Amino acid sequence: MTIGAASSARGRRSAPLAFALVFVIAGCTLTPEKKADTVNDINRQFQEEYERILMQKGTRVFSGVSRDEAFRAMRAAMLTLGMQIVDEDPTLGYLNVRGPAPSPADLEEWRRASEADLPKARAIIAQHLGWLVAQLFTFDPAGLDIVMNITIVEVRAGAQISLTMRMRETAPPKGDLPRREYAPPTAVSMGLDKIWRQFEQELRPTAGRR
Repeated sequence: MTIGAASSARGRRSAPLAFALVFVIAGCTLTPEKKADTVNDINRQFQEEYERILMQKGTRVFSGVSRDEAFRAMRAAMLTLGMQIVDEDPTLGYLNVRGPAPSPADLEEWRRASEADLPKARAIIAQHLGWLVAQLFTFDPAGLDIVMNITIVEVRAGAQISLTMRMRETAPPKGDLPRREYAPPTAVSMGLDKIWRQFEQELRPTAGRR
């Protein structure tokens, strides 16, 4: 292990201790109620942005494309992006996929998205737990899966595809705050853009967007 890697590992191991020390210094008691209120507030705000992003980017219509063609292309796109097929029904045009966060984004994309959304999350945490605690918060993808439901239906123009995206805990969080249900909004937006690009590559040259 390199010096940099060792330092990073020590930093990750010391994060819970750092949280505890901050609570002592700040005179803050981290009660279950305060933790729940904090995460609920983050979820509410992130849910609002998530739903807005889905309205803008979550559904697309591809002209001249059959549901079967769209299904095959989307299935291939999900596998290419590192997602696992959990359930599927080609007849209904349904896919359920999951992958370890930050899939379908990579770590660099997750870092950029986190930097964009971190100020908002920290502001919410500061309201409940104080500024010092908020500064220690980060969006850690470890112990999380990204779960997606994909529906493909035939419409007059071609195939309409709708995507949803949520997070599911696979391991307890390293810090004191419970897990959120919603990914950082910028990560959702970037992830949807990446999925559509990969889908179009799998579909090309038969697809055109209405």
